[in-house]
Order: sequence, then structure tokens, then C-alpha cells
Amino acid sequence: MEVGGKLVGVRACVFDAYGTLFDVNGAAHGARDSLGERWRELSDLWRSKQLQYTWLRGLAGHHADFWQVTGDALDFAMATLGLNDRPLRDRLMHLYLSLSAFPEVPGTLARLKAQNLRLAILSNGTPAMLVSAVDNAGLANMFDAVLSVEEVGVFKPHPSVYRLACERLQLTPQEICFLSSNAWDAFSAKAFGFKVLWCNRYGQMPERIPATPDGEIADLSDLPEILGHSVG
Repeated sequence: MEVGGKLVGVRACVFDAYGTLFDVNGAAHGARDSLGERWRELSDLWRSKQLQYTWLRGLAGHHADFWQVTGDALDFAMATLGLNDRPLRDRLMHLYLSLSAFPEVPGTLARLKAQNLRLAILSNGTPAMLVSAVDNAGLANMFDAVLSVEEVGVFKPHPSVYRLACERLQLTPQEICFLSSNAWDAFSAKAFGFKVLWCNRYGQMPERIPATPDGEIADLSDLPEILGHSVG
């Protein structure tokens, strides 16, 4: 943290979407009537494979959008667990479009807007996926920009993704506070040059990669206080 436990000079907050604003476990949890106690195992495997595929496609130069990657990861997870059920697969994909926001998100965003901070999403998600999630959560009027990696054709943590936020908001990295619950994303965003708060919702261990976030929070509820009067 900077002065008095606060970050100063921040003009905008840029949020990762999945896992930070929206609960990625919601899709499998919503199908627990079919999955039973296996919903958590499916959700964890689906998410881990989804992220692995973004990294592998980025390294190999084989980009596909996040909707395809999400479906491919679900197919892998279902096959691993012996779930050969096309209607269930279709249901889970549909549920992914309507993930719920975490409980503190609407109030936190409203408080940040009241502090005259600009708000944006920067996500691997496709534009259509992000519009669906934002609208479902009733947050459509909260954001100055909803940015998808599809504008640059490569997934996080490629620097061109983080640069997109600077270009769209016309701010320097040091004027942006980036929030992610994904440790690899938070650490990589700090290496790019953002001010970063790692929203460590899941009690992860710190990454062993370059750069360390400016601070760590358990959820987003403390963010308005940390950024209060940040510009002065």
C-alpha cells in the first residue's frame, strides 16, 4: 500500500470479470440437481482447464475466443468425470452466460462511482459473454468501458491486453488500479505497470513470478476506502 494504507493517484478501477466480479462456480452450482455433490469437482476442473487452454493457445498462436475455450474445457471436464450428457452440457454453457455477481459487488461499484472513479472491465470473455454477465447482474450502467481481449486477439497475461485499458481510458498504468482474484493475473498486471490489488477470494498462495501486487484484499468491499480521496 501507499500513503496511510491507501493507493494514491488512481483515476480508474479496472476489474477482471470471472472470479473477481462474477462467481465462476455459479454455473455448475446451478446444475447441482443433475450433478449432485460432483458439482464442485466439475467446476474446479472446468475452470482450471479453461485457464490452461487460454495460456496454451496464447503460447502456440492458436487463438480461439473464450466461448470456444470455455466449451472445450467443459468437454474435457465432463469426459474426465464420465459425464456423457449433451443436454447437461448445453445447460451448463447457458448457465455460464448468467453468472451472478458476488454479493458486495453492486454496492462497491456504486461507492466507487460516487468517488468519481472511472470503472471498467478487462476480461478474457467475448463481448457477448461480458454483455450477458453484466446485464444479468444489473450492472450495465456502472462501467465506462467493458473491454474484451478479442480486440487484441490474445489472452491475458499478454501485455497488449493490459495496454488496451490504458488506451481506451487514456490513462497511464499508474493512474489505474487493477483488481483480479486470479493471482497470475494480478501479478502479471503489476509487472505491466498497473497499481494492483489482489482480491484473494480463495485463499491462494502468492505466485512466484515477477512483480508483487500493491496489496491484498479478501473481497472488494474495502476498495472504496483504500481508494478514498486517491487523486486529492
